[in-house]
Amino acid sequence: MPPAPTLVILAAGLSTRFGSPKQLVPVGPSGEALLDYALFDAARAGFGDAILIIRPETEAEFRRHAAEVVGERFPVRWVHQTREIATSHGKPVERRTPWGTGHAVLAAGPAVRGSFAVCNADDCYGADAYRQVGELLASRDPATAEHVLVAYRLDATLSPHGAVSRAIVEPDANGYLVSLAEVREIARRRDGIAGTSLAGDAVSLHGRERVSMNLWGFTPAVLPVLERQFQRFLAAHGADPGREFLLSEALGEQVGTGEARVRVLPAESRWFGMTVAADAEPVRRAIGELVAQGAYPSDLRTGFRNL
Repeated sequence: MPPAPTLVILAAGLSTRFGSPKQLVPVGPSGEALLDYALFDAARAGFGDAILIIRPETEAEFRRHAAEVVGERFPVRWVHQTREIATSHGKPVERRTPWGTGHAVLAAGPAVRGSFAVCNADDCYGADAYRQVGELLASRDPATAEHVLVAYRLDATLSPHGAVSRAIVEPDANGYLVSLAEVREIARRRDGIAGTSLAGDAVSLHGRERVSMNLWGFTPAVLPVLERQFQRFLAAHGADPGREFLLSEALGEQVGTGEARVRVLPAESRWFGMTVAADAEPVRRAIGELVAQGAYPSDLRTGFRNL
């Protein structure tokens, strides 16, 4: 029997738009961070453990937080996403910012033991999303390149406090991904919702589009393909400090070349997250509502002890 899937949480971002490190900002009634709810949902959904992708300088703080909230009932491991790597030509390149979500997943590669899910530390996806991903990963042959993406309605993921970036999801009639298009600076405007493509073109949107919020489920087959893509990225853009190796772009390319299939799961649960500092208070209210409804205990420390 294959091992239970692992949850990989991306927590190495610099939180530039937030204005301060947001991965451990307290939003729960007992001081919990959003990533604590991700860990709790994954544990309830049958995941076996978690890996947090962090920057080396933040490890001590994350370890203290996990020991206090999660304890020993759900194993958490730690992987560093460093900013200095060797390019395909062997020359070290150091950046001021991380290399992107695709590189973060590659950083976790040596530590994963089987199928795994990927999520952001500053997003809440809902317990049902983890259940769906966990069930599909458990039914997948780990050797196949067939993965999972949970997709949310665009208009349910916008922030009233600033523009956001989203990957627009296009599935086929059978629910498999056809393409992913990264769109930046998406916001509500007087004449509707609009953003900008990576090429700089204006993009008009209606809000019913499905978008990736970076909740994925992967078999290990994704990793060698991702590594080849990253080496090509370095050869082409390694000297450009503004370019990132994005997971959405990489998987869109894999689907386009036939190297992977991705099942798109329309989200049945509510998403919310933090992009800018003004998002923190609405997130606290949303968590409070879920606690009042019984979706989460008022103190996740107790919740983890009772798993």
